[in-house]
Amino acid sequence: MLFHVVHTTGYHYVDTAMEAYLEVRLTPPVRAEQEIVRHRIEFLPAAQVSDYLDYFGNQTTFYSMTLRHRQLKVTNRLTVRTRPRVLPEVGLSLSVAEARQILKTAGTGVFDYLQPTEAIPSASESTAWAREILRENCPLRECLEALNATIHREFKYRSGSTEIETPLSHIWKTREGVCQDFAHVMLGILRAAHLPCRYVCGYIESEPAVPAHPAQRPLVGSLATHAWVEVLVPGMAWVALDPTNNQWCGEQHITVAVGRDFLDAAPVRGTFKGSASQKLKARVSMQRIPEKL
Repeated sequence: MLFHVVHTTGYHYVDTAMEAYLEVRLTPPVRAEQEIVRHRIEFLPAAQVSDYLDYFGNQTTFYSMTLRHRQLKVTNRLTVRTRPRVLPEVGLSLSVAEARQILKTAGTGVFDYLQPTEAIPSASESTAWAREILRENCPLRECLEALNATIHREFKYRSGSTEIETPLSHIWKTREGVCQDFAHVMLGILRAAHLPCRYVCGYIESEPAVPAHPAQRPLVGSLATHAWVEVLVPGMAWVALDPTNNQWCGEQHITVAVGRDFLDAAPVRGTFKGSASQKLKARVSMQRIPEKL
C-alpha cells in the first residue's frame, strides 16, 4: 500500500515567546515492511536544525529558534509504501518460559525494555494479569493474542479521557483511555512477565477510502499519532501488536519512533522561553494513494 501523510503540530503563544527548542522524532525508519519514498520536515518560522540518532535509534531533529515569535508550526510530510509483516512463526511457537529463557542471552541491548519507567511503573495489576494470561507453558503467540484481546475487551477507548500526564494507576482504575494508555498497560504486563517490549509511535490508516471487503471495520486511531507495542521474540525479531484494535499490526500501520514509553518516542518535545502559556494543536491526515499498474 502507498500512503501520503501530513502531520502538523502547531503552537500558539498567548504572548510572544523569545526562544523555543524542540526535539522532533518524525523520521520513519527504513524497515522490511515500510519503504520511505519521500520525506520532509518543515519548521515555521525557519531556523537552524541538526540531526542525530537518539539512544533508542530514532532519527531525531533538533530545532532551535532564538527570535521572538507568536506561533510555531512543525509539518511532517511523508510518502511511504507499506508491505505485509511476516511473523516469525518458529519464535512465536515456543512457550513463554522457553522464550524468556532464550531472551536472557540477548545481553544489554534489551535491558532497558525490561525495566519499569516513570510512565510505566511496576503495578500489582500488571503482575496479576501477567501470571494469568502469559502462562509459562502457553505458546507465545497464543498468549500475546490473548493479552491483546483482553486489553481490548476490558478497557474502553474514549478520546480525550486522559492526558499525557495521566498516571497508569488511573487507567487501571477507570479502565478507559486512548491508544497511548493501552500500549502502556500492555507494556507493564509484558515486563512483569520478563518479556522485552517497547512502545511504538506512528501513524494508522483508521478509515480506508475503499475497504478491502464489506466486513472490514475502520481501525480506531487518533487524529494525531497512534501507539502500539512491539515484543521481542526468540530469533531477535520484533513483532507488533495493536491492543486498541485487537490485531497484529499490518500494512495500515507506519512506524515512526520507538522507546520504553511515550516520553521516549514522543513525536515533538520541547520548551520555550516566555511569560505566558501556549496552546497546542496536532493533526494527522493519512491518505491511501492508488498504485500504478
